[in-house]
Amino acid sequence: MPDKLKISSSHWVLIVALLATAFACYLLIRPYVNSIMMAFIISLLMFPIHEKMESKLPSYPNLASLLSCVILTFIIVIPLLFVFGAIVQQGSKFSQNVYQWVTHGGIQTVFNHPLVVKVLAITNQYLPFDEISPQQIAQKVGQFATTFGSNLVGISAKILGDATSFIMDFLLMLFVLFFLLRDHDKIIASLRHIIPLSRSQEDRLLQQIEQVSKSAVMGSFLTAIAQGFAGGIGMWLAGFPGLFWGTMMGFASFIPVVGTALVWIPATIYLFVTGDTGWAVFLGIWSVALVGSIDNLLRPLLMQGSAGMNTLLIFFSLLGGIQLFGLIGLIYGPLIFAITIVFFNMYEEEFQSFLNKQDNS
Repeated sequence: MPDKLKISSSHWVLIVALLATAFACYLLIRPYVNSIMMAFIISLLMFPIHEKMESKLPSYPNLASLLSCVILTFIIVIPLLFVFGAIVQQGSKFSQNVYQWVTHGGIQTVFNHPLVVKVLAITNQYLPFDEISPQQIAQKVGQFATTFGSNLVGISAKILGDATSFIMDFLLMLFVLFFLLRDHDKIIASLRHIIPLSRSQEDRLLQQIEQVSKSAVMGSFLTAIAQGFAGGIGMWLAGFPGLFWGTMMGFASFIPVVGTALVWIPATIYLFVTGDTGWAVFLGIWSVALVGSIDNLLRPLLMQGSAGMNTLLIFFSLLGGIQLFGLIGLIYGPLIFAITIVFFNMYEEEFQSFLNKQDNS
């Protein structure tokens, strides 16, 4: 057993002061924590590329880090600009088609469908609501369609504001990423020196943080891309704007439990009540068999390295992460769970003799 560390009163004053100033620093950087964390996680993903840059430019660490950031920018930003432009174009065209469909009696055709008539009759008979009138619903939809143009302007302004915020966060993330890549060895050495753990425990902790960060990013974002791609193809074959709705399905895949069903179920119902029964059946089967299987198979496969977490823990880490932190919680949730499991294993090893003695008592 190592000698016990003797902590004097002056040491306690120093520890308390350090914690207080560290908390004050956290308050200063709290608005930028997500950008810093994303820079940290992306630095783990980019480090193999950056090591090649460093090997070719050993005397120019600043240039190597700059080139790594430029490569990341081309990998992420340039494709996003093309995709965003196509999404805006398809979304605008789809909105115009919806407006034309509603104002030219399309909604009335839906309410005249025998299945819709039957569902409304059952609803009015058994549910304790006021009677649902198709005319009232059609009137509300018509009013929405009339004001859709002004609503679209407001939505566009919000999207523009979100895009501006995304660009600012991305630039801040690149700035932090530059220093993380350039000073990677110094940062790791400083952390090892400060953390009061053995070298083997530090190695395990850092390894799990790296592994879980990579698996969380791969598991969440690659699954979203795969589901958006497969869902977009299905929607395109069924006659919808494929890129627009594929992107919507990609975003919807981040929502636990319901996921892409938020998009393909209404689309399937629409096809069915408008008479495209064959395409409705196709889209339903395609979405359940292909898009749903991607989430059930690919996500657990990509996240299987999350510190030995089983599917139940991964599910609650994702669900709780989104609830607590928002979309970034898809990374924070598994990371918190994994670090907790690592510390629990360290505790079990450190107190193994005591725990065994307790089991035998």
